[in-house]
Amino acid sequence: MKEKRWILREDYDLETVEKLAASLGVDKIIATLLVERGVTTFEEARRFFRPGLDQVHDPFLMKGMKEAVERINTAIARQERIMVYGDYDVDGTSAVALVYSYLKELDRNIDFYVPDREKEGYGISTQGIDYAAETGVKLVIALDCGIKAMEQVAYAKGRGIDFIIGDHHLPDEVVPAAVAVLDPKQVDCPYPYKELSGCGIGFKIVEAHLEQKMGVRLCDMPEQLDDVRRHRQEELKLHLLKYLDLVAVSIASDIVPIMGENRVLAYFGLRVLNTKPRPGIEAILHYGRVDRRKAEGTEPSEQQDQAKGGYFEKELTISDLVFLVGPRINAAGRIRSAFDSVRLMITEDANIARRLAEDINNYNLERKDLDTAATERAKLLIDQHPFYKGRHSLVLYDPQWHRGVVGIVASRIVEAYYKPTIVFTEGADGIITGSARSIKEFDVHEALEKCADLLEHFGGHKCAAGVSLRKENMKAFVDRFEQLVRDGMGPEEQQPEVEIDCELPLGAVTPKFLRILKQFAPFGPDNNVPVFVSHELVDTGGARIVGTNHLKFNAISTTERSAPFPAIAFQMGECLTRMKRGERFDLCYQLEENYWRGKTEIQLGVKDIRFEN
Repeated sequence: MKEKRWILREDYDLETVEKLAASLGVDKIIATLLVERGVTTFEEARRFFRPGLDQVHDPFLMKGMKEAVERINTAIARQERIMVYGDYDVDGTSAVALVYSYLKELDRNIDFYVPDREKEGYGISTQGIDYAAETGVKLVIALDCGIKAMEQVAYAKGRGIDFIIGDHHLPDEVVPAAVAVLDPKQVDCPYPYKELSGCGIGFKIVEAHLEQKMGVRLCDMPEQLDDVRRHRQEELKLHLLKYLDLVAVSIASDIVPIMGENRVLAYFGLRVLNTKPRPGIEAILHYGRVDRRKAEGTEPSEQQDQAKGGYFEKELTISDLVFLVGPRINAAGRIRSAFDSVRLMITEDANIARRLAEDINNYNLERKDLDTAATERAKLLIDQHPFYKGRHSLVLYDPQWHRGVVGIVASRIVEAYYKPTIVFTEGADGIITGSARSIKEFDVHEALEKCADLLEHFGGHKCAAGVSLRKENMKAFVDRFEQLVRDGMGPEEQQPEVEIDCELPLGAVTPKFLRILKQFAPFGPDNNVPVFVSHELVDTGGARIVGTNHLKFNAISTTERSAPFPAIAFQMGECLTRMKRGERFDLCYQLEENYWRGKTEIQLGVKDIRFEN
């Protein structure tokens, strides 16, 4: 087990914590967690604990939104054919499904398109534009891609096709000459929230169009509206709610911050998913087996399934979307065709949804086999090839690896070695294509910008990016990337860290405390499940190994009176001997609810263990 740095957060003001605790009537631990998340006043706390759709921002604050809505209205009025175009990952396909579903209600003359990962690669392709021209399309709405597609948009214009670009990736100084470019990350875009997902941008387009149509804004304060407009606003909310399940899936899968507007959208999206998921998502959930009875250790019969409505008794969380829904939707674009993912999310026919979900689940099983084999091969290369010894970065290449899994393999390598990693495989026409994944301390997108002269294409975020280059540039790129990583990180930054929210005496862990903590959900980046540290603990004597090297034990304080708490530490079996000797330890953990045989208990989900000596 690689030793980790423990970083106790101290980025808050004690006086602010004390004032907030007093105004809310909560203890200082809860107040500390709120202040760490930027919640410092009673009103901010009220909005945090009681999200409302009126907390979203006016979509017309986004640069280009007025022009985008006008062009969509013109296309509908002229009966022009519209194509919704999106990337092949979860964010892109959910964005396409959302905007396509909305426009389909207004105009039947509409199509959608997702590029083929193998043949066309990421982003807007000339093949996609040619298909649009051949099918009479006059307007393309590109989502989750296109912010750097200068040549493609110009090519489309030459073929009589206008573009609206809705993207959330970092733009260059110059953006494509589209009818409208919607991207809050543009330096001159006044939209106050910069971290929407690609599907979130699609939602804002739909919101803006529907608001203009209905003559009322989602962000209008109800008390300031007359009865007629208040009724319209309620209709607007109901209409928009049905799309938020897709937005929640995209927010979870694209790992964007879950604070501010994203938290509101995710909160209501989860509510839709937990009450009336669309047929495609419901069919996918069946293969995730997220029912509560499964968690309690009982296997439901077919009769029970039919009687209780299937496999959906467990309340879905962001984590469920990340691990159970997202990978399956992604698998279609990785293995076969992302068109299947869009079809799954737009169908209203439960039978069609079940057939598509079965195919997509099979793609996911195939994807697992491919990424497992590629990950094992990559680890073998790193461990046995002398080239990688002492490297600060890991750049790997194998022409046999499937393009659809190189991103997953890169993520697995970062988890195992904690180094910025790029995994390449063979592309077309002498181009090598790959995915980059990084650690918290290193901005991989910035590093790729400094290698731009060696690259054919790159784009993405601080922690993840796509990249392609010519074979003859590989050595020079590997050397420069390694130097950038070496220069950009100190020794401490190369060590994995556990960020701790605050210290917590075990005696303070009560059902009431956990109930308040659960109201911090939905959890995700910038609002992660809180991590606590407790000191001077011992095991009560029942420590044991379960599963494949997982440590199960009961922790109790040696300095305060408290009940023991069950704890589970995944892949930490090497700590068993010292724990059984009765050695004292400090524990970093998250608080969890564990369901087993009809009972619920508080459990410590261990992040790290540190013995006294």
